[in-house]
Amino acid sequence: MKIFAIILFVAMYAGLIIFPKKKPFIALGVALIYIVTGILPIREVISVVDWNVLLMIFGTLLLVDYFIDSKMPNLIADKLLKIAPNVMWVTILMSLFSGLISAFIDNVATLLMVAPVGLAICKKLKLNPVPMIICIAVSSNLQGAATLVGDTTSIMLGAYASMDFMDFFWMNGKPSIFFAVEIGALLTVPIMMILFRKDKQPVTSTEVTKVTDYVPTIMMLAHIVLLMAASFIPNKPELTNGIICLVCSIIGMVWEYLKDHDKEKVKKVMKNIDYDTVLLLTGLFMVIGGITHQGVVDDLASLIVKAGGDNIFLLYTIIVWGSVLISAFIDNIPYVATMLPVLQGVTASLGIAPHLLYFGLLTGATLGGNITPVGASCNIAGVGMLRKEGHEVSFRDFARIGIPFTLAAVLGGYLFIWFLWK
Repeated sequence: MKIFAIILFVAMYAGLIIFPKKKPFIALGVALIYIVTGILPIREVISVVDWNVLLMIFGTLLLVDYFIDSKMPNLIADKLLKIAPNVMWVTILMSLFSGLISAFIDNVATLLMVAPVGLAICKKLKLNPVPMIICIAVSSNLQGAATLVGDTTSIMLGAYASMDFMDFFWMNGKPSIFFAVEIGALLTVPIMMILFRKDKQPVTSTEVTKVTDYVPTIMMLAHIVLLMAASFIPNKPELTNGIICLVCSIIGMVWEYLKDHDKEKVKKVMKNIDYDTVLLLTGLFMVIGGITHQGVVDDLASLIVKAGGDNIFLLYTIIVWGSVLISAFIDNIPYVATMLPVLQGVTASLGIAPHLLYFGLLTGATLGGNITPVGASCNIAGVGMLRKEGHEVSFRDFARIGIPFTLAAVLGGYLFIWFLWK
């Protein structure tokens, strides 16, 4: 059964690459086979789906159309265009901007808030938005590991290793993982300068867009404030972030409807929701839940630890780069959940502190999803947004930016963590 599960899993990824327009159907089809064949027991179907992420995406998407129509993304675009000397630096600034926000709120929410600004900029400059939106997505994923509240994997590490918010900045008298992530982020700047070296056409913006409605922006800011506040609540319900995004967006929608009673606008918003992205993610969650149930993730974790043996540097290296490769195809949440107790046991047997391997795991697992367009929920949402704008993103298009981005960021964090925490 395990071999059959792996074959189907590989076939699914091949299908996602070959038939990009059929992604939701392929993922859901494989998920259905998993359920029918018992690879994923029916009793676990509900539990393996990350309803929190789906609620966040669905909830935020309800407000995105209002946010775009309010002209606020255009105003932010005007401000950024004033300080950027050329197109290349517009892309770099947008990438860093999304990364900064993502360090404190969920990656998917960041993408859905920042991407409309990137789209507005590209429309103003008559640019292909694909490279910029991909940069925004991978930057959002990158910075998620910087703080305790930036990503689910960070929250998991904090809970397992009893780390508080400040431990991500300074721990045991040494700079912590925040600085490893920031070094990685800085190293992506020269990567973007190389990738977009031909985009030197100057940009100017003398106009200042007039915002027509501030309520969507207020509700977007409410997302940020409430998500940050919720991150400090211990033992909060799993659906907290999703409910925050959904409630904020519903409040915004109700306000807009009461203001002008425009039923057609509400119908348009509901029609424009990216249902393909939601369905694709649902299918992927089930498939990954299936291979996790069959013990594939446990087997991968055991292989990594066994390959490292008693050599700390080799073990650390395999954990970092093995996690990058695995997380490119497998959701990093079950993988990190599996690896944390494994690493705790290994370090205890070797008589060393576990933080070197914990930080290496978080670095590799969080950034590995940037290699493929379906490696992280944030990437899937970004590609979905581009598809709505009429731009199909192939694996090759994404990998052109995602792979060098990932290699630079991981290398910086890998070296920093080793030399400070070995």
